[in-house]
Amino acid sequence: MKRLFPIAVLVWSVMFAAAPAWALDKHSKEFDLSGLPPYKWTPSEEDKLTKHCHGAVCEGVWGVIRIHGTELTQHLVHLWQDNFLKLHPNIRFGDYFVPSGFSGLTADTADINVMGHTAWRSDLKAFEEVYGYDPLEIMFATGGFNLGKGNSPGVIFFVNKDNPISGLSLKQLDGIFGAERSGGWKGSTWSTDAARSAKDNIRTWGALGLAGEWADKPINIYGIDATLSNWSDLIQRVVFKGGDKWNPAMKEMVRGGSKAPSDVQIVSAVANDKYGIGFNLMRVVEKEPKVKPLAIAATNAGPFVPPTRETMSRDAYYAKAEGVSRLHPQP
Repeated sequence: MKRLFPIAVLVWSVMFAAAPAWALDKHSKEFDLSGLPPYKWTPSEEDKLTKHCHGAVCEGVWGVIRIHGTELTQHLVHLWQDNFLKLHPNIRFGDYFVPSGFSGLTADTADINVMGHTAWRSDLKAFEEVYGYDPLEIMFATGGFNLGKGNSPGVIFFVNKDNPISGLSLKQLDGIFGAERSGGWKGSTWSTDAARSAKDNIRTWGALGLAGEWADKPINIYGIDATLSNWSDLIQRVVFKGGDKWNPAMKEMVRGGSKAPSDVQIVSAVANDKYGIGFNLMRVVEKEPKVKPLAIAATNAGPFVPPTRETMSRDAYYAKAEGVSRLHPQP
């Protein structure tokens, strides 16, 4: 709240300072108020007894909190506001629920940003360029499991139903979907901690311990556009540890296809490819009987956590989505 009040004062000061010049141009000089001292409201004794705080001597806090979000977060934000006003009745909110992404914080037109995913690196770099530090991110919810519009679903890795594998570790997923890299991003900072060589690539099912007919068979990868997807960004953060190099053999299904939605194309491809693997959302995967979702583990030793409503809601599944709010920290 401390940073909101000066901003409001500045805006009003600019408006009142501009008014006399406008009046002088349009009317006679009798409307020129430029010689008046700055306006300062002095509360009466009656005002001091109320919770209306318009001066330094009043109790409570007051101001406007500007919130940017989307129509999908609007109901939740209004619930927060209703409860917040019970504690701070003099606060007012300026809501903007037309999707604007992260730009409001960077342009200083928003004090809080509410979204269904963590900030993309391009957003963080832009913010850092302006302010010299990263925004404060607070996770307020886990993503959805298999619901439709109105939630941010987690990533489901799945294989053909004939595949004997039932689970993979994050390292194994990195070996399958990723490639050699010199490092990865931690927020807006590059780090070599995530560097790995081509020796860690996993390109055949035999490299995962499968024998017989599977031993020398290639792992065929299917996924959505690796550059324009929240899932792709999530995989890069969680599986690639901030890296952004993908297995070049991945068959990317671009959104907006004329034959079928990309989600359906990915699932259908794995259903018809015995040696395929892909990633998608559960409400599409669970409709296809020829594929099966995989459990995920932090290490090769396990434990392996299946993707379920319960594991996502209690923050146990590693490839879940997150609802995140962002604001300026105290620098």
